[in-house]
Amino acid sequence: MNSVLCLVAIILNADTANWPGFRGPDGTGASTSSKPPLSWNTSKGVFWKMSLPGPGSSSPIIYGDRVFVTCYTGTGNSLKRHLLCFDKISGKQNWTADVPAVLPEDPYSGYITEHGYASSTPVTDGNAVYLFFGKSGVLAFAMDGKKLWQTSVGTGSDIRRWGSSASPILYKNLVIVNAASESRAIVALDAKTGREVWKSEGDRLSLSFSTPALVEANGRTDLVVAMPEEVWGMNPETGKLRWTATIAATGNVCPAVVPGEGIAYVTGGFQAKGTSAIKAGGKGDVTQSNVPWTARRSCYVPTPVLNANRLFMVTEDGIAISMSSGKGDVLQEQRQRLSVPAIGGRGSRPFYASPVVADGHIFAVSRRAGVFVLKADDTLKQIGLNPPLDDSDFNASPAMSGGLLLLRSNTFLYALGSP
Repeated sequence: MNSVLCLVAIILNADTANWPGFRGPDGTGASTSSKPPLSWNTSKGVFWKMSLPGPGSSSPIIYGDRVFVTCYTGTGNSLKRHLLCFDKISGKQNWTADVPAVLPEDPYSGYITEHGYASSTPVTDGNAVYLFFGKSGVLAFAMDGKKLWQTSVGTGSDIRRWGSSASPILYKNLVIVNAASESRAIVALDAKTGREVWKSEGDRLSLSFSTPALVEANGRTDLVVAMPEEVWGMNPETGKLRWTATIAATGNVCPAVVPGEGIAYVTGGFQAKGTSAIKAGGKGDVTQSNVPWTARRSCYVPTPVLNANRLFMVTEDGIAISMSSGKGDVLQEQRQRLSVPAIGGRGSRPFYASPVVADGHIFAVSRRAGVFVLKADDTLKQIGLNPPLDDSDFNASPAMSGGLLLLRSNTFLYALGSP
C-alpha cells in the first residue's frame, strides 16, 4: 500500500511541476505547488541564463526536465521562426528547430512591432510540442526536436495586420487554435497527424487575438472563445456552437479566456472595455440568463489570473486590481510605481505580460521596470520590485515549476530560484 501511495505522489508531483502551455496547467495563471523566489537581481538568484537567437513575446513552457520557448529572427523575406529546447536544471540547450516563414507575412510596422512574429506560446502533452506560427501554420515537433507535421490554417490577415498572438490549446486528441487572423476560424487538428478535424468560421472573429479556454459545466466541456462583442461556447469535439453571449468589449479582444469552476471570465476591448463572468453549460443566447455580472474594470492585453475566489489584474498601465470572482466587485486597486520608463514597441504601455500567482504572491512582469511582487490578497501590498535583468523588453508571461520562475526577454531566457 505504501509503495502505491508513493507512486501516486510521484505522479502528482510530476504533473504539478509542469507548466505545459500558456497560463499553466489549467489556464488560470495560478499554481498551487510552485514556490518561486521573491527577490533576485543580476548578481544573485539567477539559477541559469541562456541567450536567445531572437526576440519573442511567447512564454516558455515546462514539461519534465525540459523547457521550450520560441523566437524569431529577421523580417520580410528573411523571416524565420525557432523552437528551442533547454534542460530545466542545467540550462543547456538540447536542440533547436528552425521554421522558415510562409511568405508574404504581415509587414514589420505599426502595432506588430509590439509583439513580433513569435507571440503564440507552445503547448505540450509530453508526446510532442505544438506550435502556432500564423501564416506558417500549426506544427508538431517530437520531444527530441524531430518535425512531425505542419498544417496550414490560412494565410489571410486581420484588417489591421497585427499578426497572430493566440496560443494553441489541447483537448483529448485535438490541437485547437484561434486562427482568426489567418482564416476567421477556430480550427481543430488531430494531434498525431495534423489532419483538420473541424473548422468553425465567423466574421466576428476578425479581431480576436484571444486564446480560448476549456470550461466544465453540467457534465460537459465547453470550448469558450472571446471576440469583439461576443463569446462563443462550442463543442470542442465537433466545433458546433452551443451558446453565445453578448459582452461589452468592442474593437478587439486580446486577453485569454480565464476558466473557472463552471464560469468563463472574459475581459478586453478597445475603446469600450469590460469584464464579464459567463456561466458555461448553456444553450442558445445566454446573455440574459448566464451572465451573472459585468464590470467596467478590464485589461487590454494582459490576462487576469484566477486564484481562489479572486480575479487579479495588472493592467497595461500598471494598475493592480483585486476583484471578486463571484460578484465582480472591485475590492482593491492601486497603481504600481515605475522607477524607470517601461516602454517598448510603438506607443506601448508599461505592462504587456500577464501576471501569475504562486505561494500567496502575484508576480507581474513589466516591460522595462522589472518584476513587481504583490500579496495575492485584497491588500495588493507590494513586497518587492526586482530590477530588470537586461535592457531589452520583457513581453512574455512567466512560467513556474517547483522553486523555479522562468522569465524571457527579447534576448535571454532566465531561470530564477532553484528547483
